[in-house]
Amino acid sequence: MPGHFRKPPPAGNRLPPPRPGAGRMHRLSSLLRGVPAARMGRSAAMAAAAAGSGGGRRAVVAQLLLVVLQLAGSCGAGTTAALPVVINTWAFRKATETAWRVLQLGGSELDAVEKGCGQCEIDQCDGSVGYGGSPDESGETTLDAMIMDGNTMEVGAVADLRRVKNAIGVARKVIEHTKHTLLVGESASLFAVRMGFPYEDLTTPKSLSMYSKWLNQSCQPNYWKNVVPDSSKSCGPYKRLEKAICEKWTISLRNVHNHDTIGMVVIGGNGTVASGTSTNGGVHKIPGRVGDSPIAGAGSYADSTAGGAAATGDGDIMMRFLPSYQAVEYMRMGMDPTVACQKVISRIQKYVPEFFGAVICANTTGSYGAACNKIPGFTQFHFMVYNPLLSQAAEQVVDCV
Repeated sequence: MPGHFRKPPPAGNRLPPPRPGAGRMHRLSSLLRGVPAARMGRSAAMAAAAAGSGGGRRAVVAQLLLVVLQLAGSCGAGTTAALPVVINTWAFRKATETAWRVLQLGGSELDAVEKGCGQCEIDQCDGSVGYGGSPDESGETTLDAMIMDGNTMEVGAVADLRRVKNAIGVARKVIEHTKHTLLVGESASLFAVRMGFPYEDLTTPKSLSMYSKWLNQSCQPNYWKNVVPDSSKSCGPYKRLEKAICEKWTISLRNVHNHDTIGMVVIGGNGTVASGTSTNGGVHKIPGRVGDSPIAGAGSYADSTAGGAAATGDGDIMMRFLPSYQAVEYMRMGMDPTVACQKVISRIQKYVPEFFGAVICANTTGSYGAACNKIPGFTQFHFMVYNPLLSQAAEQVVDCV
């Protein structure tokens, strides 16, 4: 105010006159100092270092632009960083809440992933996880699951598991009681029984009804090609064509609605990462088929030096690109989780433009994101998040790209 001007300092103590624009630069620097460090990626931190070491006005402006981009991203899902965090595919709320409760009770990140995905196995989430869903061509429901420790990089997985309901529990025992990574088929079931899991019938009236209806529709749709008789018109049994015909991959309702794996990433308060998946696979799959879910780097991936990711969708397509591994490597390079997910989707699009799939990503600061491929019948992807900034598990939605 006019009546409160300070007495000028003695001439010997006076500072040199400010450079033109110095006031604006001071305000920009003040603004930047107010941005939480966890919100800034590696590139932003480098810009800040450059500004602090005499990089000058250009470095500060570059830093400001990076911060603005970070803040602009907060309008969408997945930019509020906080630990611990639980994130999983689809709107499987009880799975998220179960995993979060395990953490709050002092359980490990692996415990949270196991119990969270296990909850979906109990609830038969969308009929695509657990018993009583997705019968194969023989009418049998089989299960795939994996779990990964981002500290030790150990993986436990089972595929084509029969007559045992708790697939991810068996996968955890693969880590704890074997030197292997993946067990399959009847042998995986025998292992499960040795580990104390009971034999149980995975068939339900609903799965039998699905199977019966499929048979009455001449086994349509199915996963065969280049066989005789014509697999688009009959049930077989099939034999191979002498001359294979290249077929263009096409979208079907089978792809869009019958691959709703639960994939989960849990990051603890100290940045420890774990991930896992569980599914009963594609409906009416050929017996013995294994998709992406139990494959490390495809279904999910965890690395406590970078983050975690999980994929869902058409596993036969997605497993060819190791999307979860690729997303984690993008985050290791300092990429924002949402951008990492989008780049993974774009990479697959180059080869299969109309594939059905989505990816969730989270880094070790607790920042998270997701992305999906836009096709008819699938334009948005729903996923769940729980962290200390949320009062409850929150359903998030992203528009597909």
